[in-house]
Amino acid sequence: MQKVEIIKKIEITGFSSTGKAVGRKDDLVIFVNQGAPGDFIDVKIIGREKKYLLGYPIFFHKKSIDRTGPICEHFGICGGCKWQHLNYPAQLRFKAQQVKENLRKISKMKLPEAEPIVGSVEKYNYRNKLEYTFSNKKWLTPEEIQTKGLINKNALGFHIPKKFDKILDINHCHLQPNPSNEIRLALKNFADTQDLTFYDIRKQKGLLRNLIIRTTTTQETMVIVQFGEADYEKIKKVMKFLSKHFPKLSSLLYLVNLKKNETIYDQRIMTYRGKDFIIEKIGDLRFKIGPKSFFQTNPTQAYELYKKIIAFAGLKGNELVFDLYSGTGTIANFIAKNCRKVIGIESVPEAVEDARVNSMLNKINNTAFYAGDMKDMLSGSFIKINGRPELVITDPPRMGMHQNVIKALIQLNPERIIYVSCNPATQARDMELMSDHYEAIKSQPIDMFPHTQHIENIVLLKTKQYVQRS
Repeated sequence: MQKVEIIKKIEITGFSSTGKAVGRKDDLVIFVNQGAPGDFIDVKIIGREKKYLLGYPIFFHKKSIDRTGPICEHFGICGGCKWQHLNYPAQLRFKAQQVKENLRKISKMKLPEAEPIVGSVEKYNYRNKLEYTFSNKKWLTPEEIQTKGLINKNALGFHIPKKFDKILDINHCHLQPNPSNEIRLALKNFADTQDLTFYDIRKQKGLLRNLIIRTTTTQETMVIVQFGEADYEKIKKVMKFLSKHFPKLSSLLYLVNLKKNETIYDQRIMTYRGKDFIIEKIGDLRFKIGPKSFFQTNPTQAYELYKKIIAFAGLKGNELVFDLYSGTGTIANFIAKNCRKVIGIESVPEAVEDARVNSMLNKINNTAFYAGDMKDMLSGSFIKINGRPELVITDPPRMGMHQNVIKALIQLNPERIIYVSCNPATQARDMELMSDHYEAIKSQPIDMFPHTQHIENIVLLKTKQYVQRS
């Protein structure tokens, strides 16, 4: 039997970039799940690497003043909402510090004092999309493992971190408003009573595979059921049940996916009842969301983000603006009324089509959207046709911008760049690559994801020539 390793009276001093609390024992770093700065704790070690240990608290000598009680019954097992044990002001403080430290250490730019962090309007039930997985290999609690009787091992919930074939059966999730929980629980109960098979990811078989629920602030709901077998008699039974018990659903869709992965972007999605889209509203604008559409996860807070972008932009009405990584055109359409024209550039053709539809939906006629490689779009004939922008807004994925895109952006030399990022570390890395040409003027962190370590940050950059002229 392996000896249990316990390290006593460790002080937690901060957080890592992954959201784990950090303490030290001599020269060894200890990452602690569910720790909080200010804790003095005994830590049980569950993992050991050359440069660090991983553990969790088993005894508190002193608890941090930033601690609070998590409201979710699944906290500590579920991989989401890992900061529920921290009060919200503390979460914001640590997130603002994370942004400041990343920009200071990596960007090599002289930095302005950051604007005060903008907290999320909604702390719970803020997500407009959740994906649940069906599994016949439920994650068992210690109590269930010790149970001698038969246990229903079917689950409908979230993946256990680092356990690809284990699913935590979710009773109540606080991330998405109803009817999300009601739909999930009703469908699971129906599937159990009808002896419908839950997916076995190892054997790649089973009828019920995945459930996607999308909600909007306009009270519309989309449900997508993904099936792993083409048994249309049973599929019809499931869809009929959902249609009957949730008659107010705006969009009820399904697909049969026989691939090894759950991604739906290359699959044909069938409409069982209602529309094949739902409508979200941000500010005065309406956006069409299909089953494959990317959309801001926290729409209420997205509105706060877009208002800050407009404030940073300082548009006078006659500017040409490029919106890089434009997605479904939410930013482009939002700022269109403040400038002469917005050019959106996005690599995913389906997103570009959504962006065009959203412009038409809102009767916006000064936008244009293009699908293509970002670096190619920022030079040559594209600029000759569309013009050279005064302002570029860039909102890349978590990995940041490719070096070739940065080079093309520097060569394009817009007077101002607004860099929106969900990863301050890669944002700072990209800023360092632009530091010979641009200066940081403003920085604004915005919390889009309460109870997680994730933070959105906006930076306004101006060319050094423009700064000198002004």
